[in-house]
Amino acid sequence: MKHSDIESLVRGFLVDTAKGSVDARTQQVVVRLTSDLFKAIEDLDLTASEVWKGIEYFSEAGATQELGLLAAGLGLERFLDIRMDEADAAAGLSGATPRTIEGPLYVAGATASEGFARLDDGTESADGDVLVMQGTVFDTHGQPLPGAQVEVWHANLKGNYSFFDKTQSHFNLRRTIIADANGRYQFRSIVPVGYGCPPDGTTQRLLDKLGRHGRRPAHIHFFVSAPGHHKLTTQINIDGDEYLWDDFAFASREGLVPPIERITSPEQISREGLEQPFVSIDFDFRLNAEQAATPASEVERLRAAA
Repeated sequence: MKHSDIESLVRGFLVDTAKGSVDARTQQVVVRLTSDLFKAIEDLDLTASEVWKGIEYFSEAGATQELGLLAAGLGLERFLDIRMDEADAAAGLSGATPRTIEGPLYVAGATASEGFARLDDGTESADGDVLVMQGTVFDTHGQPLPGAQVEVWHANLKGNYSFFDKTQSHFNLRRTIIADANGRYQFRSIVPVGYGCPPDGTTQRLLDKLGRHGRRPAHIHFFVSAPGHHKLTTQINIDGDEYLWDDFAFASREGLVPPIERITSPEQISREGLEQPFVSIDFDFRLNAEQAATPASEVERLRAAA
């Protein structure tokens, strides 16, 4: 069937049959995506069995809550970031910390504290390296942003996230830090490890067929926001990880791999209130100011809340 005939067919199915009030944007999107799907079926000569297996696959991915993981693994989430980067550049915005994907594992409602927070509940402190991370939230002119909100979350030493992993304590490795009067934030935690897609899950099954692994390097997620500024969604990677530049979710970016310093000085250890050597990471965030007609930085999507 010709593409023009497919377009006419879809309009007959989805436009000409409309009898009630129509949401023009929804109609536009559905007609376009359905037309593209029908054209792909025609061009690739997909069988009815293949089409229904695809529908079954997406049904299973939705039922097992892996669609967010799949969006990352297919590059969809990274593609959306690329489009937002292009929109920022077109609006003349520059100088902010690079954005990168949110991923599917944020949970709203983490405890807030001013200046400093301890993220971990102490159950894994003896098994991994203690991490102390600190920095300043600036605007793009280099001025500190007191009161900026730094939301942080990361995986434990098994690569699992609290809330989704019911063996962890409530909001383990999740906190909100309000920057102090100098725009400073600091937290203590454990150095996270990387993780992989569930080996028997829908995402990994598809990646296997594409000849791809499903591993992520060790990383720490952030939402950073301040009044009058674009919200930043980003993450830093732990330098030295095997998958640092081979992330199945395409989230690694230049400017988001800060140096790691291993602190063994007794004076510095004591200054942090610790009794053993620790890992230190310094990382500053820079936020773009909101401007008229610039793209929205807040992504509306369904997120978990505890």
